[in-house]
Amino acid sequence: METGIDYKLKETLKRVFGYNTFRGTQEEIIQHVMDGKNTFVIMPTGAGKSLCYQLPAIVKEGTAIVISPLIALMKNQVDQMNAVGINARFLNSTLNKGEMTRVKKETLAGDVKLLYVAPESLTKESNIEFLHKANISFVAVDEAHCISEWGHDFRPEYRKIKSIIKSFGDIPIVALTATATPKVQLDIQKNLEIEEAEVFQSSFNRTNLIYEVKPKKQAKKQLIRIVKEHKGESGIVYCLSRKKVEEIAEFLKVNGVNVAPYHAGMDGNVRMKNQDAFLNEDVDVIVATIAFGMGIDKPDVRFVVHYDVPKSIEGYYQETGRAGRDGIMSKVVMFYSYNDILKLEKFNKDKPVTERENSKYLLEEMALYAESAVCRRKQLLHYFGEEYHVENCENCDNCLHQREHFDGQDYVKKVIESVSQTEERFNLDHLSKVLLGIKSEHVLSYNHHKLKIFGAGKSNDEHFWKSIIRQTLLNEFICKDIDNPGVFKLTPKGVEFMLDPYPVDLVKDHEYETEGEEEEIEKETINTTAYDKVLFDMIKNLRKKVAKQKDLPPYVIFQDPSMEEMATLYPTTMDDLIKIVGVGESKARKFGKPFLEMIEKYVEENDIITASDVLVKSSGVKSKNKIFIIQQIDLKIDLEDIAESKEMKYEQLIREIENICFGGTKLNLNYYIDQLLDDERQEDIIDYFMNAESDSIEDAMEELRDFYSEDEVRLMRIKFMSEHAH
Repeated sequence: METGIDYKLKETLKRVFGYNTFRGTQEEIIQHVMDGKNTFVIMPTGAGKSLCYQLPAIVKEGTAIVISPLIALMKNQVDQMNAVGINARFLNSTLNKGEMTRVKKETLAGDVKLLYVAPESLTKESNIEFLHKANISFVAVDEAHCISEWGHDFRPEYRKIKSIIKSFGDIPIVALTATATPKVQLDIQKNLEIEEAEVFQSSFNRTNLIYEVKPKKQAKKQLIRIVKEHKGESGIVYCLSRKKVEEIAEFLKVNGVNVAPYHAGMDGNVRMKNQDAFLNEDVDVIVATIAFGMGIDKPDVRFVVHYDVPKSIEGYYQETGRAGRDGIMSKVVMFYSYNDILKLEKFNKDKPVTERENSKYLLEEMALYAESAVCRRKQLLHYFGEEYHVENCENCDNCLHQREHFDGQDYVKKVIESVSQTEERFNLDHLSKVLLGIKSEHVLSYNHHKLKIFGAGKSNDEHFWKSIIRQTLLNEFICKDIDNPGVFKLTPKGVEFMLDPYPVDLVKDHEYETEGEEEEIEKETINTTAYDKVLFDMIKNLRKKVAKQKDLPPYVIFQDPSMEEMATLYPTTMDDLIKIVGVGESKARKFGKPFLEMIEKYVEENDIITASDVLVKSSGVKSKNKIFIIQQIDLKIDLEDIAESKEMKYEQLIREIENICFGGTKLNLNYYIDQLLDDERQEDIIDYFMNAESDSIEDAMEELRDFYSEDEVRLMRIKFMSEHAH
């Protein structure tokens, strides 16, 4: 039989929140809070963490104080509570003096059930005095990981929370976080002095999320494809800087996406307006810094994209947790480049030594996660102290795509021996140097160059050994020291393995290039090797046929980069074809019809996503240089004068003119060429290009260098392509 309080909790659950039953451990947690006990809740985003303090706050006498560092969260949750008839308020820097006075008056009158307070506001003397007069039921410390230096979002103000709460008397504390490694969990309990608190830890496994890491190549084109795959659905794109937020938001906007930006540098009213527009579905996509989304209760976010690498796995996990809170399958994608890791390390250079070292450790974990070919889910769960023994999660890029496996028995044995011989006191970087035989200052200071294991792995590189150490950890042969997470210790399983080794299945890491990550839209090129080779061959054969009909060399019709891009983006309309590199309007009208017909038929037969889904428009205009050069040529200004006016070398100008021509713009240089070459000499070079197999300048100079300079041949190639290809 239910007690009165049980009935009241369930009645309030249904009346206020609209639920008939509790989820997971919610009921047990709430009963614990109702009993006035200190409580520690570790529950992933989307599992109903907020309810664990909101419901008891409504039912208990007095006002619950919720300490939260996020203004967006406060506003969102206060709005939700007020909408269902619960008086909730917040106290933070967005309020003016009159609004603050009203909030305090309502609280002291006992009318406020939940008062959200920013940690900065909590430390103000006037607010402490006010809270001493209030009837406080309990204090909920949300985003409790902020109290730990090992956490991903350390906030010094959180360290003052306990002493302030103590001054209110013997008030229960509820600490809540969505992300906490074992080390951070200990820090939270120690700093809040709730070591005796009951710990309620839910699984970190978000089974409905599809995790994917993509190399940061052609990132804007990849982003457009993702957004258009989820047309009309809600999504969040996270960027690291305010400038990048504005750039990507503008880029998506000009490509027809219903989008708004969000970052701390915006006017507060505009920021709130954009947040509300996203929550109310007036905007599909929000592009934001990590200031957005923490605690935003929007259940139907179908995709989260990290355009830049996050600062830590905790941050990454929490931000991906904005997706699929309703339990429906959702996608989370991160664009990865090690260059992003290096940039973030530079940002940390002015931090105190301990903080800098902690940040470096978190970044290294992020890089290892991104580059690893091991199941993403297994890695994430292991990071938070939860083991995952499923062989294939079937919901991450590493499990969905074939990976290169190898027997790692000997490598794992070397790693275990390195941990053992260095007395279980060192980190990933040190162990890899010992295995590689690198006599660093640190290695020499411990005489580790004299160990038997020193240099045992020198036939492989540092990246390889870091991957092996990581996989040895994931396979539970070694573990992290809970007091110093960078340090590795042996497990009983690892000790047994040293005595009796056996085959261990390991996976080769991804190899991400670091050059040329993000495309420059102004270049309008793809230069990809991932084109549809069947379609490419069909286009090439058709090009040969059309060239024969028109009595022109095949390269005049379309050059190889154009055909490769056509075989990547599948243009099926004249507008699509005009956007292909090196085509332009005149060439598209002149030669395009049979190619478009063939591609359209191929697309229909093979059910392919077409160019209109992925072609991107630049948010800027063409380079001012290009426009200036075209205008000057139209005015028949000598090339030397154009170069001088733009402070360019003559050779640079010629290259720029070639780019304009090969980008699809017809140029008339006759006024200039006629001064250099008579008709007969021009005809000679035209005749060469008419019969050549390619438009290569190197090939042309092999045949023409005895009679013509390279500049003359380059200019005549521009004339030839303008007259015959456009």
